[in-house]
Amino acid sequence: MAKDQKKQPRPKAETPKGFRDYFGADVTERKQMLDRIAEIYHRHGFEPLETSAVETVEALGKFLPDVDRPNAGVFAWQESDVPGGGSGDWLALRYDLTAPLARVAAQFRNDLPSPYRRYAMGPVWRNEKPGPGRFRQFYQCDADTVGSASVAADAEICAMLAAALEHAGIARGDYLIRINNRKVLNGILEAMGVAQGKPADDVLRTIDKFDKVGEDGVRQLLTTGRKDDSGAFIEGVGLAPEQAGPVLAFLTSKGADNAETLSNLRAAVGASATGAEGVEELAQIAEMLSAMGVGEDRAVIDPSIVRGLGYYTGPVFEAELTFEILDDKGRKRQFGSVAGGGRYDGLVERFTGQKVPATGVSIGVDRLLAALRAKGLMGGTAQGPVVVTVMDRERMADYQAMAAELRQAGIRAEVYLGNPKNFGNQLKYADKRNAPVAVIQGGDEAARGVVQVKDLVLGARIAAEASHEEWKAQPAQTEVARADLVAEVRRILG
Repeated sequence: MAKDQKKQPRPKAETPKGFRDYFGADVTERKQMLDRIAEIYHRHGFEPLETSAVETVEALGKFLPDVDRPNAGVFAWQESDVPGGGSGDWLALRYDLTAPLARVAAQFRNDLPSPYRRYAMGPVWRNEKPGPGRFRQFYQCDADTVGSASVAADAEICAMLAAALEHAGIARGDYLIRINNRKVLNGILEAMGVAQGKPADDVLRTIDKFDKVGEDGVRQLLTTGRKDDSGAFIEGVGLAPEQAGPVLAFLTSKGADNAETLSNLRAAVGASATGAEGVEELAQIAEMLSAMGVGEDRAVIDPSIVRGLGYYTGPVFEAELTFEILDDKGRKRQFGSVAGGGRYDGLVERFTGQKVPATGVSIGVDRLLAALRAKGLMGGTAQGPVVVTVMDRERMADYQAMAAELRQAGIRAEVYLGNPKNFGNQLKYADKRNAPVAVIQGGDEAARGVVQVKDLVLGARIAAEASHEEWKAQPAQTEVARADLVAEVRRILG
């Protein structure tokens, strides 16, 4: 090797910034939760769909290239080695599961049933600045109906979401689905004399702060402006006080029940036909939810739900978990939102030029899994496999036969495949694997046709709690006939 040739540095063994690895229990528990949700979606007649992780940037829509490298918000690259020369397509990792659905609905519109009802689960990628609890890759779980303009589709999505949350483990009373409608807000804007476009967008951005700044804060932001907690002045939208009134009436229309809320909303929209249509849709959704057995303790009309009103075109819904948890500083707070969705009637139109109504919901997989763990429904130490130890290298086939018998009986099992010279290391391995049972058979046991079965869970408890006399009276290791191995392991596992 030449003296001036530098030694290639070893790569760093670290996860890229904004990404993470998932081990054993994380993967197992997520799959268990998603399987339960999928069972509900399947029961409602929805079909699974898996799309490519890569889409063209054009298909992603809102990320169309307007600079040399259109990667704002997405991980994008341009294909090279295009036949005949020239520039290749810009491709990107999918940003969500909705844009791929719109592409599929357009591409296969002559083959798919209409309406098309599908659910999808999988990772998505966002090229955004990572932070605490904010990753560049995360899971989504979506269910959508494409091709139905009926609000029955929206009501069904809400009812299905309630069933999915409960089947995943969230008890009734620990969640509430809140429902609003963009058309009602459009009616309010009409009544205010605020035109669509930038004026309406400014109002939308302001009311989206309602849960943070409250009624007075929104009033100030809609009119002259306000000082935030740091003392900095935030310029207002510039509406007259009488113009801001209908918006505040809309945001505070929540009554004691759906009937009172709907009455308040009818008064708020005044003579607006668009607003009246939105209120009527909310009334129909409430009626259908009641018919499906989803009462106001599970889903309710709530005009204060404004997140997403800038994107959705009709009904908007959000699932909120209502139980309390402790934050990082030990303070009690409500867990908050784990799912959201609504009607988006313009997405497929980008591909076909024809309006295609659609509605759907997306569950935050990591958020819901964290909620289940906070309730103690998941997050316990996952049980590992039964470990068959190796006392004699030459008898490896016998040990493999034991593991095979256990597996055939539906018991998770493995043979220790490390260096068997130190038996203590085998038990340490079993402990690290969280194995419930260790199987031991040396030459003496083999000659007598028996096997030692060690209850590792009981052994650990005895070692921690019992006296020496109790330990002798209740040993965690028993000897059974080789033919009774499966029965004894099954007894210990309960």
